[in-house]
Amino acid sequence: MRFVVVTGMSGGGKSTARRMLEDAGFYCVDNLPVSLVEMFVDMVSLPGTEASKVALGLDVRSGQSFQAAQDILDKLKENGFVYEILFLDASEKVLLKRYKESRRRHPLSLSGERVEEGISREREILRRIREKADYVIDTSNLLTRELKEELDRIFVRNEEYNSLMINIVSFGFKYGIPADADLVFDVRFLPNPFYIEELKQHTGNEKEVQDYVMGYPESHEFLDKLTDMLHFLIPNYIKEGKYQLVIGIGCTGGKHRSVTLANMLYERLKNKGSYGLKLSHRDVDVQSVR
Repeated sequence: MRFVVVTGMSGGGKSTARRMLEDAGFYCVDNLPVSLVEMFVDMVSLPGTEASKVALGLDVRSGQSFQAAQDILDKLKENGFVYEILFLDASEKVLLKRYKESRRRHPLSLSGERVEEGISREREILRRIREKADYVIDTSNLLTRELKEELDRIFVRNEEYNSLMINIVSFGFKYGIPADADLVFDVRFLPNPFYIEELKQHTGNEKEVQDYVMGYPESHEFLDKLTDMLHFLIPNYIKEGKYQLVIGIGCTGGKHRSVTLANMLYERLKNKGSYGLKLSHRDVDVQSVR
């Protein structure tokens, strides 16, 4: 039997993940009182039990009850019961945004407190179980379909878990640097296709612009040096337990040079290591929309 404990930050995507696991054939139980966890495990472990895949949701209700839940999990492991922990997380900025959109009160925010204080209190309570988690998925920049793909890969296709999710983002400096970027690279030193009349209305997603940008030796040298540096950094980030890396590549408007180099970098890094990879172009359509 495969037994998965689904937990994480409130607003991190636990409910969505449980629904996806249920669609994948897991028998899912949520909001089970802590005092019944051991009894539930005994029941699903009985010979002849139909459930071969079980997901148990554990949420923060109070500091004391969640501590008791962690103690029970430790006891189960000591007794030889095998389970996996899936931890759903997100950045504080994203969690705040989600709470504001839902207009819900954080479960650990005291009367009159701001949501930030509840989030901080919850992080401290969950710190121990997060450290022990088998899978930590940061949903800050994941679309619902991308979360489903990640869960299917781990729990359906049983493929290797990618502990680091890399997001390559092209952007325009005139619209601001992405707030969540870990590494930012400026490619404004390259000739700008914007000033070529026949390329002005095209983007770095199109071959004619890519041919122009990559027609300069400096573009290839930059891409080689950046790829080499990332091949050094990525394994060290994974070793240090980093779960998300956002690489920003910027030019003036985020339409030509940065889009081209982001596409090229994505192709260089794709299927080259034990990490997830995502590509997005933040400002490629800004001017056309305006």
